[in-house]
Amino acid sequence: MIEPHLAGGGRPPLFVYDYPVSQAMLARVREGSPPVAERFEVFLEGMELANGFQELTDSDQQRRRFEGDRRRRRDLGLADMAPDERLLAALAQGFPLCSGVALGVDRLLLLKTDNCDLTEVLAFPFARA
Repeated sequence: MIEPHLAGGGRPPLFVYDYPVSQAMLARVREGSPPVAERFEVFLEGMELANGFQELTDSDQQRRRFEGDRRRRRDLGLADMAPDERLLAALAQGFPLCSGVALGVDRLLLLKTDNCDLTEVLAFPFARA
């Protein structure tokens, strides 16, 4: 609903943040009314360039989220996805507060080269990704 309204030539980068909790499986939730996921995305000319979030570091809460997602997938008839036990074990050992950002370099190239198709700027085909 929102992304189509973010386009517009000449606009500076736009940061969208404080996502609904349902939109951030691995992000920490900030309590409040309403509670929000500590997550953001950066858009330029209507295209998402980067997203990031404050990591959820509570292994019990992360396990509950994984199990809730498994129930929803089962109810929808989708394939089961086993919880990432290595991640849960790392969190249980005492994961420090941290965050990260994933930047879509391919999308930057798309904008800089005035291309309309990601396959025109990728170094290798999607099949090899």
